[in-house]
Amino acid sequence: MKKKITLKQLATELGVSFSTVSKSLNNSTEISQETRERIQAFAKFYNYRPNNIALSLKNKKTKTIGVIIPEVVHHFFAMVVRGVEQVAVKRGYNVLISLSNESFEKEVINMETFADSLIGGFIISPSKETLKKQDYHHIHQTMEEGMPVVLFDRTVPEINCDKVIVNDAQVAQLATQHLLDKDKKNILLLTTEDYISVGRLRTQGYIKALKLAGIPLDNKLIIKTEDSKRSDIILPALENELKKALKESPEIDAILAVNEIYAAAAMRVIRELELNIPKDIALICFTDGVISKYATPPLTTVNQHGTQIGIEAANLFIDRLEHENISETPITKVVACEIVERFST
Repeated sequence: MKKKITLKQLATELGVSFSTVSKSLNNSTEISQETRERIQAFAKFYNYRPNNIALSLKNKKTKTIGVIIPEVVHHFFAMVVRGVEQVAVKRGYNVLISLSNESFEKEVINMETFADSLIGGFIISPSKETLKKQDYHHIHQTMEEGMPVVLFDRTVPEINCDKVIVNDAQVAQLATQHLLDKDKKNILLLTTEDYISVGRLRTQGYIKALKLAGIPLDNKLIIKTEDSKRSDIILPALENELKKALKESPEIDAILAVNEIYAAAAMRVIRELELNIPKDIALICFTDGVISKYATPPLTTVNQHGTQIGIEAANLFIDRLEHENISETPITKVVACEIVERFST
């Protein structure tokens, strides 16, 4: 009897990507017929049986929500899960949670693994690697089987489903204006690459605030982190970039960070350079988690109301699953943010 082979092992044996194998087994026309037939024949020879969402979930409804988050170090994602749990308990649902660890492959495997649990659908914030690849076939496949999918935080227009977001561009503009109102004119932005929607939108808000204030954009003051891995892994590189920027541009008098993990890295660098917060450099960030509240000094933040995002996402999901007076057209809900001023500004 042949040993059971996994999707990852198939990719390794055939010398192709995980995505190519997955799409070939789903008979995607994005892959050439020759490649599809070769991969399918190899899978058949080794008795590969896909943990396929379509096979396990078609025409089934359960009272279990699958939640997939990119990482657990962010306070924001923990708060979203809390909100989902609150609604699930009230409405008689269970919640299964898994981490993609910012990996496309892990995200696909998680969705297929959840299929064995006969979950009713997914609430998901796609991994950075998924967004970079722009490969959403696993999410589209789920939706094609009539299962509800709700995206939150990181969303893409290519996926036509319910979404829960915050007013990223608008509030980033307000956060930048907050620093301008403190007479800070040389504001450095710590953000992500543009393929991550929240980073792109927050960058747009930052740029708009500078433009309205009549301050020329200096691209040297925008650090876009190549952040396809977990935040804790890329922090040393981020710190080195920031240290270099502060030494080369000593006129920098404020920093806007797109999350509090980046803000924590900034605080460490600022202290190493023996600068004072907020006298020398003011600091504001998104999230409003434990780090922000208990840092020294406490950080001015953008409160994204993660719990409310989870509540909205769970209600959308359950309404969609139960078809309770909900429009067939996908719904996008926007949760308003607010600035919480503390001593770092």
